Amino acid sequence: LYWEYQTDSRFICTLALYTVISDNCDGSCLLPTTGEKRKLIKPTSSSNPKLEELKLFLTDWINRTLKQEHIVVKSLEEDLYDGLVLHHLLENLGSLKLDVEKIALTEKKQRQKLSVILEVVAKCLQLEESQLKWSVESILAKDLLSTLHLLVAIAKHFEPTLALPPNVQVETITIETTSRGLKTSNAVEYITENKENIGAQSKDDAFDELFNCAPDKLDAVKKALLQFVDQHVGKLGLNVKDIESQFSDGVILLLLTGQLEGYFLNLRNFFLTPASTMEMLHNVNLALELLAEGGLLNFPVNSEDIVNGDTKAIMRVLYSLYSKYRTKEA
Repeated sequence: LYWEYQTDSRFICTLALYTVISDNCDGSCLLPTTGEKRKLIKPTSSSNPKLEELKLFLTDWINRTLKQEHIVVKSLEEDLYDGLVLHHLLENLGSLKLDVEKIALTEKKQRQKLSVILEVVAKCLQLEESQLKWSVESILAKDLLSTLHLLVAIAKHFEPTLALPPNVQVETITIETTSRGLKTSNAVEYITENKENIGAQSKDDAFDELFNCAPDKLDAVKKALLQFVDQHVGKLGLNVKDIESQFSDGVILLLLTGQLEGYFLNLRNFFLTPASTMEMLHNVNLALELLAEGGLLNFPVNSEDIVNGDTKAIMRVLYSLYSKYRTKEA
């Protein structure tokens, strides 16, 4: 594909020309059918240093993870589309046994294989279809944007401590084929977390000052928060003694929120005894969503910090509940 054209109109012409002349395309691999939309990374972002950094990072991560299987990935688009690498990656990271052959030589079998793999991914990550930023067809078509979104999601859920390059964003163009011709729209899309927003919280908040300037008072604040938590979840027969370890799986945080906000949590919506980091992240994300919906969080929280037992992050969340309900109880 000749990527030097920079304007949208020329880019569309280039896509159309490529669709016609490509030996590896049946005429539908790039341009969508009537009524269908397809999103692509614009040429202006193809040489983005942060994008290249993310591609190299993910390639190295896959190769390290699959070193024992003697699998070497050189191109994310070319080496992942048939499902073989994804199959090995999921088995290695999540100890998942997929009911599908590892090697699929025909396009039909590759499509079937990807369908099984992506269904397992969506189930493991607790994602609804509307939340998916990839599809069988986009991965099979070697779509870089979809492939990156898929790998980032897998990495964040199975290895939440992995230091993915932050703030990776690309310019995208969405192409839609209508009865009148091609319709396009432009946007900027984040592939990895915008740490600038997460870092927007004031560096001089009370907890930073507590940790940096008054560590002698830290235990007293911890004790007050734990007593507050114990007072409410104690009604459920639970005893909370440690901030770092007992909140990392999200269970007590969910139960505490339910007790304080006065609603019932269906056991089918969370993992009461989470057995993996993925399940812990699901619980914590659900708890944070409930707190945000209830207007209890006015600052961003990284769920991975909670799962990793970050004392400051956990105390900030607990204090948001404490400050509201201590006043009510008073």
